[in-house]
Amino acid sequence: MGIPTNCEYLIIGAGIHGLSTAWHLCQKLSKKGQLKENSVVVLEKTKVADGASGVACGIVRNNYYQPAMRRLMDHSIKVWNANADALTFKPVGYMQINSELMREGMSEVYEQQKEINFESTFIEGKDDCDKYMKDLLPDWQAEDITSVLHEKNSGYGANRGAIEGFYKLALNAGAKVFEGVEVTNLLSSNGSGSISAVETSEGKIECTQLVVAAGPWVRKFWEILELPNTVKIKKPDGTFTEDLQMWSYMALEEGELEVDPHSFKTSNGKEYPVIHVDTEATLISNKTGEVIHENEMWGFYYKPDVYRNCIQGGSSPYDIQKSNKDVAVDPYGHNSLEFQPTAFFEDKWTSAMAFCQKQFDGCHGKYRKQKGGGIGCVTPDRFPVFDQYKENVYIIADANHGYKMAGIGDLVSEELLGGKSDILEPFRFSRYEEGKLHPVSKSPFPWS
Repeated sequence: MGIPTNCEYLIIGAGIHGLSTAWHLCQKLSKKGQLKENSVVVLEKTKVADGASGVACGIVRNNYYQPAMRRLMDHSIKVWNANADALTFKPVGYMQINSELMREGMSEVYEQQKEINFESTFIEGKDDCDKYMKDLLPDWQAEDITSVLHEKNSGYGANRGAIEGFYKLALNAGAKVFEGVEVTNLLSSNGSGSISAVETSEGKIECTQLVVAAGPWVRKFWEILELPNTVKIKKPDGTFTEDLQMWSYMALEEGELEVDPHSFKTSNGKEYPVIHVDTEATLISNKTGEVIHENEMWGFYYKPDVYRNCIQGGSSPYDIQKSNKDVAVDPYGHNSLEFQPTAFFEDKWTSAMAFCQKQFDGCHGKYRKQKGGGIGCVTPDRFPVFDQYKENVYIIADANHGYKMAGIGDLVSEELLGGKSDILEPFRFSRYEEGKLHPVSKSPFPWS
């Protein structure tokens, strides 16, 4: 099927945000009686689920120290649960488990989750936390845990399965999705800053509204639009920082254990929740006996994953110490020859599992030697930007929070049709100049 020469809404990227936007936009246009043959067109340069969404770990959680992120995730988790079968979502729960350094912050998160009626349980105190964890997982042995935040409606999904689910929902709603079509340039109208058409590998397409949902490739379109490559952030005293890069890159490290995920059940016979631990406890290599972490905060996560047929998880990402022009986004993910889990990660992740549960003692022997992970393109404060530029270009820059935010398409589509989302308002680009940044937690993860 050849691509159309014009459409009303043109979306770049068939990942979670592009397809979710297409799906929700078609639904809203249909209700208004305004959905036409080529109202919503999505272009994907490779194939659906071949980008960042397709290699995501699949975890969905509300645990954020930032109130704006909690509201955003509350909305998205409702979308996940309402469409669980179509999106391969398993609401097994999510547990944020911490040492004393993060207890107070997690208490704040819990209180604010209650304010938005998000269901969770919070346990404080070393003895009570130890009992709660051993009642759930009898071989639990992590030391010095003083708080546990247990979210009940969070969980995980299949990475590719969820994106393929969004793809089917978008198609069934009336969107047109074209694979193997790369956008090479954006064309402005004469005498106007708006974008009137895009040039692609398959020809030119005129459009009324453009949506950029390109994940780690967002910088390419940002530069084509000649938007600022650096920003200054207003500080509390009214002065501004030096110029900061608008975009930088982080590498993700994740791995898998070759085990049967169905054999892992809680003491009440249910599937494991997602386990996430942040602690400053000393971590000793379960393989060599050497110290991996000491007198510093570290974190990791894991879950028995029925879609990958293994236990899957990861640890905190690391900054890519290269200038932007030297970072090779392509080939991406598992195909990258550069950004893959390291031997240090393998030792840390398997040792951390043994730190938490006795049954994982010696589990490094079951580690899958394979490619995994990807890279993310992040903003100066590591949080998303959702905003309109050049009159008719909406940019979804998820700052690598991507997969879990299934509801972004609903909120963005409402704004494309003239509405304004209170949930998206704290994520405008103007927050840097206004100094309206999100609070920062003590977690070793930059987006918690």
